[in-house]
Amino acid sequence: MKKAIALSFIAAVSTLSITACTPTSRLHVGSEAPKIRTKTLQDVGGDMARITTYRQPDKRMYQYSLDQALSTGKPIMLEFATPGHCTVCDRQLQEVKALLDKYQGQVIFLHMDQYENPDAFKAYQVMGDPWNFFIDGKGIVRYEQPGPMLMTEMDAAIQRMLPKQNNAKN
Repeated sequence: MKKAIALSFIAAVSTLSITACTPTSRLHVGSEAPKIRTKTLQDVGGDMARITTYRQPDKRMYQYSLDQALSTGKPIMLEFATPGHCTVCDRQLQEVKALLDKYQGQVIFLHMDQYENPDAFKAYQVMGDPWNFFIDGKGIVRYEQPGPMLMTEMDAAIQRMLPKQNNAKN
């Protein structure tokens, strides 16, 4: 009897510990992207050090607040990365910059640094970095990838969000 009670207790504690760590309203593919105000380059008076820990930032990735970007009707590649403590993030941001050149005018690229936009990390339930979201022009998350991505993977995710006539050009 004592063994059965002990096993029941262990099972209950295990279930509680698992559910306590699992978010109940997890953002997922098909969800509407959270619209929150994030810092822009204008908000920090053009001081890149106040918006990112990235050593080679591209101003184009900090022109829009997340809520502003979502209201444009353009697809968004949203990169959560904190290169100040993540060398993989630094490398991935280099690749994102190359894609930015390729898709300029068609896609908005945003970089969120944990130190400068912690509310965005919370709203998107990011639990590490890098972490990528691809959001269509209607504000729906179409692809999510925790961890690093290859440039070809990012490119393919972007291609899937673009209207068909743009896909034929690239």
